[in-house]
Amino acid sequence: MHNENWDNLRYVLTVAETGSVLQAAKRLGVNHATVLRHVAAFETRHGTTIFERTAQGYRLLPDRVHVIRAAQTAEAAIQEVIRLASGGRQEVIGTVRITSTDTLCAGVLSKFAREMTEKELGFRMTLLSSNTHLDLIREQAHIVVRPSEALSDDLVGTAVADLGFAAYAADHGETKWFAMTGPLSRSVAAKWMGDHISPDDVTISCDSFLTLREMAAMGGGITVLPCFVGDRDQRLVRRHDLMPHLTVPLWIARHVDTVETQHLRVVRKRLGAYLQGLSTMLLG
Repeated sequence: MHNENWDNLRYVLTVAETGSVLQAAKRLGVNHATVLRHVAAFETRHGTTIFERTAQGYRLLPDRVHVIRAAQTAEAAIQEVIRLASGGRQEVIGTVRITSTDTLCAGVLSKFAREMTEKELGFRMTLLSSNTHLDLIREQAHIVVRPSEALSDDLVGTAVADLGFAAYAADHGETKWFAMTGPLSRSVAAKWMGDHISPDDVTISCDSFLTLREMAAMGGGITVLPCFVGDRDQRLVRRHDLMPHLTVPLWIARHVDTVETQHLRVVRKRLGAYLQGLSTMLLG
């Protein structure tokens, strides 16, 4: 590939991943005019438009997703060539972006990120904390860590542990419940509540287990939490009498179109071992 063409494509890829010319310029270490010039050069050369310019930023046009997928494949291939040319060493370099729930990012993956970056020089990690299904192109999430009964069709991965859920409250006198809404309404915990708890017994709903924990700790209600969240909080007692111990597989996955380079395989392998080492805590 001609260097100028790859250079233009690299700028297009970065704008697609950040959704912003200014953020792309910051990541690439250039000014925003340089980013605009390269994006315009790519679009002009190929007679196409890649982005819709909006007040919120640059939105990738749906029928141009395949261009960004191809660009990510090209970038991964170049990184692999560099690794092989340097002797195929196993060191982890560059940035790996992991997306997971807010509870797992805060209570589990933050320590893994710290340990990895302390051990590997030149390695950076980004944690994308969200309970929703992220746009993996826009966010450039290389690895997905999700509790789910099964993976969606656009993901491939392996279940490495089981995540447990139980009921928690500030004391044994609570009778009302706090419920899950938003993305959490699709969780195994929410499904159990929908089958066993009357809407008349629900006072407040929330889309974050971290917020539900705080509300339960203040009193006035019972909530279902991941066991590793509820068991760690000394303000809460586990209500074994109110519900069974629920479990759901915890997956490490990637998008089906993500090219898994050597350094991504190394990170995924270490992450799998790390989560398996926490299996007792995660199960609860």
